[in-house]
Amino acid sequence: MNTKAIKINIELNEQLNFIDLEIDNQIKKCENAIDIILKSINAIKKIVSKSSFKTDQEEIIFFKEIKPLFTSKLIFYNMVYKIEMKKPNGGNRILKKYYLNELLKLKAFFDNELEFYQYYRSGSTYLDYKYFQRGKFDIKLALDSYYFEADTSFSTSHDFKVAQILANDLIQLYLENQLIMIENKDNSEKSQRKPNIKLMWTGTKVALTELLYALHSEGVFNNGTVDLKDIAEYFEHTFDIDLGQYRRTFLEIRARKSDKTKFITALNEALLKRMNNSDDII
Repeated sequence: MNTKAIKINIELNEQLNFIDLEIDNQIKKCENAIDIILKSINAIKKIVSKSSFKTDQEEIIFFKEIKPLFTSKLIFYNMVYKIEMKKPNGGNRILKKYYLNELLKLKAFFDNELEFYQYYRSGSTYLDYKYFQRGKFDIKLALDSYYFEADTSFSTSHDFKVAQILANDLIQLYLENQLIMIENKDNSEKSQRKPNIKLMWTGTKVALTELLYALHSEGVFNNGTVDLKDIAEYFEHTFDIDLGQYRRTFLEIRARKSDKTKFITALNEALLKRMNNSDDII
């Protein structure tokens, strides 16, 4: 049963990714997403109604780990829809205040559900038989009133809370991204401010070449799609330095008999020393 539900979730993610790429309007995107999520939830509900869980553990896994994957998406898109529909007209300052207030609402949920949040996030399992099995609810566990109105054949006392936690993570990320976009817009509207000083590379060319190859190997620029030559030219332009035949320099670095990454090692040691020095100013 769980395998079928997981397959449906994979298909749902593919559909949501397609919607995300094809639709720019956030409200329209949410409307389309909610529609296909509801269809997916109905599909797994039919599976549960027609089959029985083989073990208690299979039932717990479904309501603790699988069903919340679907419900959390529904909560997320519904919340984003409401947030965007209620978004005030105004400048960046008003929008920033609005999104920050929405973040505070998430914190309020966290504060109210702190005990269960800690249980879930810590990976605890000792109450799973009450939280994630149908008909095993305990009124002493501070149940929300919505549980008594839910379909008890497809709900447990806490599977919706898990979905809320997962959805809140997504909503928080969404709101933070909106705030970043506002901040970037503010910065772009301001005149470009140049640094007060020009940084010059005062280390050796060999050290810079070692750093160049390390950064390229790690793929830290443009998701690793930039050629080594482009990075080298950028370094030369930024630091106003001529690296010369840096490929030959790298061969010499590689031929070292000891400590091939001399400069990287020195950087690591210097940073660790700074971290260990409690009196050092950050």
